Amino acid sequence: MNKTTRLKSLINAPEILVMYPAHDALSARIAQGSGAKAITVGGFAASGVLLGQPDSSQLTATELATFYEGICSAVDIPVFVDADTGFGGVSNVIRTVRDFERAGVAGLFIEDQVFPKRCGHTTGKEIISTEEMLPKLKAALDHRIDEDLVIMGRTDALGVLGVEEAIARVNLYRESGCDMVFVEAPETITQMQQICEEVDGPVLANMVDFGRSPLLSAKKLEEIGFAVGVWPVASVFLVSRALQALYRTMKESGSTVPLHGEMVDFEEYMDIVGLPELRDTEARYGPV
Repeated sequence: MNKTTRLKSLINAPEILVMYPAHDALSARIAQGSGAKAITVGGFAASGVLLGQPDSSQLTATELATFYEGICSAVDIPVFVDADTGFGGVSNVIRTVRDFERAGVAGLFIEDQVFPKRCGHTTGKEIISTEEMLPKLKAALDHRIDEDLVIMGRTDALGVLGVEEAIARVNLYRESGCDMVFVEAPETITQMQQICEEVDGPVLANMVDFGRSPLLSAKKLEEIGFAVGVWPVASVFLVSRALQALYRTMKESGSTVPLHGEMVDFEEYMDIVGLPELRDTEARYGPV
C-alpha cells in the first residue's frame, strides 16, 4: 500500500490517528522508530528550522517542497504537511500541489487566511472569502496526480467571525471534495464538540502547546469525535529547550559532560540514522 492510501485509510479508521510531529529528517526518523504511524510537519516548525523566523509566510513553496522531500525520503510512513495559503491563486495552488506531491508527501492542507498569513494561534488574522477559497481547493483536488493524496481544507474563521461561520466554511470545503477539514484554534471543549457534531466528515484537532485551544489527550479527542490529532510544535519546542540547556552548560562549564546523561551516545545515534542498515547494503555488493 502506498503512503497516500495508507494515510487515507488511517484517517478513516474507527480509532483516532495521532500524527507525531517532526521538524526535520532526523526527528522524522526518530518518530518512525518510536512507533509513529504517520508524521506531520508544519510551517511553524519549518520556519523556525530553516529561517530562525516566525511562521509568517516568509518561506516559499519551492523551499518547503525541498524541505519536505528530505523528510519524506528519510521515512517509510506517511508525511502530512502544511501548504499555507497555497502561495497564491489557483495556478499557484496547482503548482504547489504538484511540487509537494513530487516531494513525496501523503497529504497537505490549504488554509483560508489572507496572504501573508499569521500563525493560527496568534491574533490579527484575516481570512479570504469562500468565493476565493473554494476554487483553490477544487484546483488542488483536480490536479493531484494520485487520487489518494489527502487534501485538507483549513479555516481560521473561528477567531475572526465565530464558530458558526467556521463550521459553515469547513462544511463547504468538505462538499467541494476535501478528504478532511480543520477548524483552527477553538478555545473551549464545547466549541470542539460542536465542530465535530456539525461537520460532515473527518476533522483534525490541532493541539498547539501553550496555544489557544484546550490541550487534550488523544483518547479525549477521540471521544469528542476527532479523526486525527496533531501536536505540531511539540518537537521544535522541546528541542529548543534542550539546546538552550546545552549552550548554557557549555558557557558555564566549558564542557558537555554534565549533559551526557541527557544525550544519546555515539552508537545509539548511528542506529537512529541507520548506519547498520547502510553497512549491510554495502556488504551485499562486496568490497569496492
